[in-house]
Amino acid sequence: MKILISDKMAEEGIKILREVKEFQVDVKTDYTPEQLTKAIKDYEAVIVRSATKLKAEIIEAADKLRFIGRAGVGLDNVDLKAATKKGIVAMNTPAGNTTSTAEQTWSLILALSRNIPQAVASLKSGKWERNKFEGVELHGKTIGIVGVGRIGSTVAKFAKSFNMRVIGFDPYLQKEVGEQKGVEMYNDLHQLLKESDYISIHIPKSSETKDLISDKEFNIMKKSARLINCARGGIVNEAALIKALEEKKIAGCALDVYEQEPPDFNSPLFKFENCVCTPHLGASTEEAQINVAIEIAQTIRDALLGKGIVNAANFPSVSAEEQKVLQPYIDLGLKMGRFSGQLVNGAIKEVRITYSGLMTDYKVAPITMSLVFGILSPIVGETVNFINAIDIAKERGIKLEAINAIQEQEFVNCIVAEIITDKETFTCWGTLSANKQPRIVKINNVYVEAVPEENMLFINNNDKPGIVGAVGTILAEAKINIAGITFGREKKGGLAISVVNVDSEVPEKTIEKLKSTKDILFVKFLKV
Repeated sequence: MKILISDKMAEEGIKILREVKEFQVDVKTDYTPEQLTKAIKDYEAVIVRSATKLKAEIIEAADKLRFIGRAGVGLDNVDLKAATKKGIVAMNTPAGNTTSTAEQTWSLILALSRNIPQAVASLKSGKWERNKFEGVELHGKTIGIVGVGRIGSTVAKFAKSFNMRVIGFDPYLQKEVGEQKGVEMYNDLHQLLKESDYISIHIPKSSETKDLISDKEFNIMKKSARLINCARGGIVNEAALIKALEEKKIAGCALDVYEQEPPDFNSPLFKFENCVCTPHLGASTEEAQINVAIEIAQTIRDALLGKGIVNAANFPSVSAEEQKVLQPYIDLGLKMGRFSGQLVNGAIKEVRITYSGLMTDYKVAPITMSLVFGILSPIVGETVNFINAIDIAKERGIKLEAINAIQEQEFVNCIVAEIITDKETFTCWGTLSANKQPRIVKINNVYVEAVPEENMLFINNNDKPGIVGAVGTILAEAKINIAGITFGREKKGGLAISVVNVDSEVPEKTIEKLKSTKDILFVKFLKV
């Protein structure tokens, strides 16, 4: 398996990959975008830092690519939409530079509070201007942390050392979890901005967080407030920040990131004495670079060797232990989906998936993705894959709901897929046999014991004598061998289902012959 490392990476990480005999590791850090587009088609994994930009056209050219690894936190230099569409898992290293970024944040807070850059420049120019650079203390001040994740909570921990009051805003974090980290959590960003003496940003950049801090937010802040951004450029609107500094709406700012990198050095930001600027140094420590290199190398190694996927932006993280438990259910979900997707009638409006038993102790997202992939495969063909199935379902206006059963179900460790269309509701129940093989055990209201694999015939018929014999005779005439057969019925003499496993495809003329048989109501050949 070929792995491309297209940016400079610590040797400790490269060594981990080169120790695996199944891998060929190429380090090529000087590719132009055109050269990378041409070369990437041969690789199953690529590792980048921030210099390489994996744009849509590059990803589109990657015929074999399965994994993208980013040795760092952000994935803004990777077109995630293109990767997802192509079925490529994109992973990062969220923990590797936590300490270095938190320490950089505090370096900037201290530099901004005590005017250190300006004082150094003044002293080195031969001046002694003690009165000019009077600063402020941190003791007793309030720091507002926007985003209380790994880095934000580490910043909060350091703030306690300065006897600061720590408040936080994070709509994706439970209040109790934030408070366990020593952070007083706020539900309202604007209330946090009103009360904070220091505001530190620690959230990813997205369509929701772009320009999160702009004119309105600067108008809310104290005139003595200081803003620090070591997260991503664009979360703070730079035009609004320049205006706030010009109009003295805040006391100052410290930036390690910019809307455009490298930035426009003619920007007024670089002319304000109360704006401390550094060139994206958050992760630039020896220790952080080694940590992220080791972490991404281990992540890519394990993913390629089938030992689990972690820290993925477009795929639920699954450890090797979880993967071992969930894999049979992921396979079951895929086969249930393919089986159901070929039988459902009408335009799908909603898919409800209920999990019971052992699965409820784990993250069921990979099973959901697998099942939805299976449902959509017969409908949209090769454009759908395991990674993009959920996105495609949403694009098609299909509502998805996955829930864990509160009460015991009819079957232990069961998946129930309820597919609602504009014409009907189709329900499929699946579980595993004693040797962990997929079984479909109920279709709508009919109990069966179907083995969902390869070539299958699905038959609706009236519960009348002679059906089995007629089906067997017609298939025998076509020289089609029956591998297995299961039956079920709603009630005696009522609607019945026959599911027949066969060793080869069934030609259309044989299906037509089956359809013309008395008391057979519906016949469909399935590829599962």
